[in-house]
Amino acid sequence: MSRIIFTTIGSFGDLHPKIAIALELRKRGHDVIFATHKEYQGKIAALGFDFHRIRPDNTALSDPQEMARMMDLKTGTEYVIKNWVLASLRETYTDLMEIVKDADLIVTGEGVVAARLVAEKLEIPWAFAVLQPASFLSIYDPSVIPIFPFLAKLRGFGSILNRGIIKLSKVVAQSWAEPIHQLRRELGLSALVGNPFIDDKYSPYLVLAMFSSTFAKSQPDWPANTVITGFTFYDGSGDGAELTPELQQFLDAGEPPIVFTLGSAVVMSPGSFYEESIQAAKLLNRRAVLLIGKNTAPKNLSESIIAVSYAPYSQIFPRACAVVHQGGIGTTAQALRAGIPTLVMPYSHDQPDNAARVERLGTSCTISPRHYSAVRAAKKLRQLLENLKYTARAAEIKSIIQSENGVAVACDAIETLLQANSISA
Repeated sequence: MSRIIFTTIGSFGDLHPKIAIALELRKRGHDVIFATHKEYQGKIAALGFDFHRIRPDNTALSDPQEMARMMDLKTGTEYVIKNWVLASLRETYTDLMEIVKDADLIVTGEGVVAARLVAEKLEIPWAFAVLQPASFLSIYDPSVIPIFPFLAKLRGFGSILNRGIIKLSKVVAQSWAEPIHQLRRELGLSALVGNPFIDDKYSPYLVLAMFSSTFAKSQPDWPANTVITGFTFYDGSGDGAELTPELQQFLDAGEPPIVFTLGSAVVMSPGSFYEESIQAAKLLNRRAVLLIGKNTAPKNLSESIIAVSYAPYSQIFPRACAVVHQGGIGTTAQALRAGIPTLVMPYSHDQPDNAARVERLGTSCTISPRHYSAVRAAKKLRQLLENLKYTARAAEIKSIIQSENGVAVACDAIETLLQANSISA
C-alpha cells in the first residue's frame, strides 16, 4: 500500500476531479490523504479520507467582492497568483512539509507551487494534474489567454505568432515568479530553467492531462511524460447526492428545461445573471432550472421556472434541453458527457479557452458576461435549440466521452509511477 497525498487549491472544479481519482486509488488499496483549504474539511472527512489543512484559506467562498476580483477577465489571474498563491507561499510550504514526510507520492494541481518545493526538498516523486488544455501554452494549439483575449482572433496565423504570444506571457509573468525563486535559493534547491507559472511547472515524473481527447490532442511541445486520461467525474452522485423531491417533480412535469448555472465559484458573485436568465426563458417560452447556490431565490419566478441551491450535474444535465454556464472545466465536462448544447459565458482563467474549444467542437455558443442580457441570451439559445447540428454534434461527443475511463487511466499511470519508483529505490 502506498501513501499518496492529493493537494489542491481553488474551487470544487479543482477538487472534484481529484476526488474521483482518490476514490479509485483507495479501492485499489492505497492510503490517500487530502491537503487543501479548511473549507473543504467536511466534504473530505465525509468521504472517509484523512484531511489536512493547507493555507491559504478559501475566503472567496463567502466573500462575493473577493470572488469578483479573482474572476476579473483581465486582472483575475494576476490577482490570484500575487494575492493568494504567492502571498501564502511560505505558509503553504510549511503546512505541506508537516503532512508529506512519509508520503510515497504527491499529486498536485495548478497553483500549489509549494508542493514541488516540498517534493524536491524531501526527494519524493510528484505528479502534476492538469485539468484543462489552457495549462499547456502550446504554439501548435494556442489557448485563449485571459489577459490578452483579443489575441484569440489570431489563432490561425501560425506557430511564429503563437510563439510570440507565449514569449509575451513569460515577460508579463516574470516578476510574479520571484518569490518562488527566492524560496528555492533559501532551500538550497536548483534554479529553475523557465517560468514556474508557464513552462517550468511540470513534473519530470508524470503529467496527468485530465480531459478528453475530444477537447484537446497531445502536442509536440507538451511534456513528453504527459498522459491524456479523459475527464474524471465526481459530483457526489455516487455517494448518495440526489435531486430534491421538488426538483424531481418539476422535471417530471414537463419538457426538458434550460439549466442556468454559474458553477461553484462565479455563483458567489452572480450580478444580474439570474434575473436576465429568467427573462430569457420567458422570451423563449421555455421551462428553466436556476442553480443559485447560497444566493436568495429571485422573486419573479413562474410555474415554469424553479430555483434550487444545488443539483448534481450528472443527474440534472441529462434532463435539460440546454445548459447556460460559466465555462469552468468541471461544468464543461459534465455538459459534454450529458450530450446537450451549451451557451457559455466565460469569466476568467481557463474559462475563455474552454468556451472557445467547445464552440470549435460544434456543441456550444459563447456570450461575454458584459453582454449577457435576456434578449441576447434568448437569441443565442434559440440558435442552439433550433439548429439541430448542435444537438447532433453534442450527441457525438457524448458517445466518445462516455467510452473513456479517465479515472482508470489516471490511476494506472499513478500506479506505474509508484512501481517504477519502488524498483529504482
